[in-house]
Amino acid sequence: MSTFLRLASLLVFARAVVSAPSASDCTGTISSLDDVDDAVKCTTVNINSFTVPAGETFNLELASGSTVNMLGDVTFGVKNWEGPLFQISGKSITFNGNGHTFDGNGPSYWDGQGGNGGVTKPAPMMKIKISGTYTNVKVLNSPARVYSVSNPAALVMSKLTIDDSAGDAPNSKSDGKAAGHNTDGFDCSTTDLTIEDSTIHNQDDCLAINKGSNIVFQRNTCTGGHGISVGSIDSDVTVSGIVIQDNIVQNNDQALRIKTKASSKDSTVTNITYSGNTGTGLRQFGVLIDQSYPDTLGKPGSGVQLSGVNFVGSTNTLSVNSDAMRVAVNCGSGSCTGSWDWSALKVTGGSAGPITNFNGIKNFSQ
Repeated sequence: MSTFLRLASLLVFARAVVSAPSASDCTGTISSLDDVDDAVKCTTVNINSFTVPAGETFNLELASGSTVNMLGDVTFGVKNWEGPLFQISGKSITFNGNGHTFDGNGPSYWDGQGGNGGVTKPAPMMKIKISGTYTNVKVLNSPARVYSVSNPAALVMSKLTIDDSAGDAPNSKSDGKAAGHNTDGFDCSTTDLTIEDSTIHNQDDCLAINKGSNIVFQRNTCTGGHGISVGSIDSDVTVSGIVIQDNIVQNNDQALRIKTKASSKDSTVTNITYSGNTGTGLRQFGVLIDQSYPDTLGKPGSGVQLSGVNFVGSTNTLSVNSDAMRVAVNCGSGSCTGSWDWSALKVTGGSAGPITNFNGIKNFSQ
């Protein structure tokens, strides 16, 4: 081929490439699962109201830089399976819930046993694997655990509502106990995550940080569950750089908890900062740090090194019920180390709890 012909063919190819439509030039609309494959080829995706068929996952695998807008509520059909009901992945995503709802139909599953028995329940309900922002979304009546978060880069989750309040009441299958169980709000094993300005009403941990670093949980309201937790901590896990600040915890078993499994080995939890949190109506503890999980104040293990747990900055003000303990610390032998500044912790009501195997708490007394 002559040089002229080669140049001419390259020019034609270049023009074809330039004129080819790009995904960023279109808006995809989802009104059923049948629309998903085409919609995610666009970097603007609008979600209308629809029902996801039972036993299927509403899965969004998004192009980088996509924007998702909820324009209606999404309801999930009922089937006893493992889930998740919704999954989203992608980088630099903007997800605008616009106040719309993902309805998990929890009452059709709830039996007071959660993931510990009874019928199989989709868990987690919502699997979040994006970076960017995820805001103004409501989750109603999750079958069990709500959010599992494993973002690939920095993510801010804000102005969210988790409403499992209907699970507080017993039903015909729960033997007099709350029907909702294991309805954790946020289970996080990740780095560079902020959760803020959200409202959670559930029957388990409001937040559970299982591993990770640089996690901020701030200005949230937690009602009805087990409080804000670091843990439970397994073996070979590192948790560091956690900030829990300016949250309201009401009518929970405890406000603030660190729980490490008694059997865990070779793990480290360090630099946990609490500031400006408020707790009222706390049923069992104000603050619980326990290395005997799944027992409570049982025989602690020593395989998780715990250091740098500080209550500083604005005062953390907690009020426990009359039959609750204000603070309990149950460390393994030699596993809680360093000096912990608790100068910004005030706990009233109840009685003093035990401090076991550790004398490094400073500027605080019960």
